[in-house]
Amino acid sequence: MKVLNKLRLGVNIDHIATLRNARGTAWPDPLRAALLAEAAGADGITAHLREDRRHIQDADMDALCAGIGLPLNFECAPTDQMAEMALRLKPHAVCLVPEKREERTTEGGLDVATDEMRLAHYIAPLSAAGCRVSLFIGHDENQIRAAARIGAAVVELHTGHYSDLHAEGSLAQVEAELDALRKGAALAQSLGLEVHAGHGLTFENVTPIAAIPEITELNVGHFLIGEAVFLGLGNAIEEMRRLMDMARA
Repeated sequence: MKVLNKLRLGVNIDHIATLRNARGTAWPDPLRAALLAEAAGADGITAHLREDRRHIQDADMDALCAGIGLPLNFECAPTDQMAEMALRLKPHAVCLVPEKREERTTEGGLDVATDEMRLAHYIAPLSAAGCRVSLFIGHDENQIRAAARIGAAVVELHTGHYSDLHAEGSLAQVEAELDALRKGAALAQSLGLEVHAGHGLTFENVTPIAAIPEITELNVGHFLIGEAVFLGLGNAIEEMRRLMDMARA
């Protein structure tokens, strides 16, 4: 199968750490999961160091930076502590996300448009250190244009609403959300931004997102770790890789 405009797959390993932390042991090891993901065809590893350290820990970030051959995408909230960590580690990419202590998972995108000045000053030293800065945002035009204005290299479009509609909404609602994501991706690319997407993607809903030509990378985590219970992590990643490639073939 010839794949045109091949789409990269970033595997988020946060919930390997969630399993480990449930028992307070050293197993399962997020670094081992990252190495398995690499062997299975992942193009990058994502890890979200939350302020409350509910899954990934500081030591995990050190181990991942030292131990993997793939690019590391360091997900974090735009706080002073996380900036210090990122500048020390200098990962390939830093993806800035909104974060609330009470949420189960990231519920929406950054409001870049109302926080432009602070975020512009925040990302400047990260970019100067060689990190590709990504902003996790919705497909709203104002947010995309603000991301371009403040000098982000990448936007990652939040696909959570699409994923929820795919599971419970009408066909018309799904198509409307897909159309909005397509328009957002096209606008972002036209402004010189690299376009990624992620949140809530599964075997069942990934194909229409993977078919959006402007998107260059998908980041998938919770679903793959869940499927690993039944299929094994390598097999789950290989199946996601196959579906993504089919969408671009």
